[in-house]
Amino acid sequence: MTEKVTCFLPCRAGSQRVVKKNIKPFAGYEYGLIQVKLHQLLAAETIDEVVLTTNDDDILAYAESLGDTRLRLHRRVEELSSSETSTDQLVAHALELIPEGHILWTHVTSPFITAKHYNDVIQSYFKQREQGYDSLMTTTKIHGFLWQDEQPMNYDRAIEKWPRTQTLAPVHEVNSGAFLAPADLYRKLDDRIGRRPYLYAMDKFTSFDIDWPEDFVIAECLVEKGLVTP
Repeated sequence: MTEKVTCFLPCRAGSQRVVKKNIKPFAGYEYGLIQVKLHQLLAAETIDEVVLTTNDDDILAYAESLGDTRLRLHRRVEELSSSETSTDQLVAHALELIPEGHILWTHVTSPFITAKHYNDVIQSYFKQREQGYDSLMTTTKIHGFLWQDEQPMNYDRAIEKWPRTQTLAPVHEVNSGAFLAPADLYRKLDDRIGRRPYLYAMDKFTSFDIDWPEDFVIAECLVEKGLVTP
């Protein structure tokens, strides 16, 4: 199997929560989140190719203007570009575009995962494969009192009603910053992670995800305050 790492970057038009979220100006970047993300991905030496799949003409035009040979553009059909498109459908789409090697799935909505972070993630992925892990996904550790079905999830009140949060077993939240797995795994399991994914924890700033209008504002504030650098 080839060790080639190809990035799958899905980026559709028509965001419902933040209008033109992927290409509207962001923190001094004229072309916004797509400009930030393509710069980060193309600066990562461990990524061999970036496949941008989108139905947005403005995004395609901007990406084409970069003239980078490592960037492959794909006009996505409208049937795979609606808010109703499932992740399962995109898994099949990713495999169709990248049938060999290793697939790094990421999003423009994680603007603070930089080239250095991608390099670290990819290097960790190959090391963890040697330890028996079959895939990797980035997470954010939550140290807090978590309940589900009216019961605590990560502590036992019969032992201690209110333990210190520092001593609680962390719960990993999938932050969708990056998923990394072999194309063969996509083919066998119809999934972007395997049966034993390695959980690669990131801090809250790095893994910040822009999903809602207030997230966009907060992200710009983080940049303005110098707390993060895209």
